[in-house]
Amino acid sequence: MRFRRPFIFLAMLLAGSLSMTSCVKNYTCQCVIKYGGYPGLPDSVINTYTITNDKTDAQSKCKNEAFNASNTPYVNNAAITATETCILY
Repeated sequence: MRFRRPFIFLAMLLAGSLSMTSCVKNYTCQCVIKYGGYPGLPDSVINTYTITNDKTDAQSKCKNEAFNASNTPYVNNAAITATETCILY
């Protein structure tokens, strides 16, 4: 009987803490596009996306957001250069 009370308390504490956490959360993917190679281009553009998923899949989706999932963060068109970097928050 002596060991039963702490066990029940710990089981309730564990169940309560597990019910308050979730694997799926809202993450913010922020992508910064920097232009170069030609005068008069904008300094940078920031795009922000909300991703609802677990952290691993959200990181993958954020990485693939660069240039609409073209899988290349770098574009070179004649003298204009654009580099996009995405970070998950």
